Amino acid sequence: MPSKTMTLRLDADTLARLDELAHATERSKAWLAAEAVKTYIELNHWQTKAIRDAVTRANRRNAHFVSHEEIDAWLASWGTGKERKPPL
Repeated sequence: MPSKTMTLRLDADTLARLDELAHATERSKAWLAAEAVKTYIELNHWQTKAIRDAVTRANRRNAHFVSHEEIDAWLASWGTGKERKPPL
């Protein structure tokens, strides 16, 4: 896929660290920055999608919720001889 140009503003410390990494890895700062952005998106994209999906499910008329008390009781049972099944 063809790349597009983007301007990136970094504080002096981050830029210095990027310079060091570019030198150590023999990669350009642009390549490292692009890889960092790709990695960040891959690591975080799932979370925003999961939140949107959960809100959609919660807004349904027949949505089911588990009470705080049920969750507390379940968590309190962890590591005991009478561990409960997760509340549904």
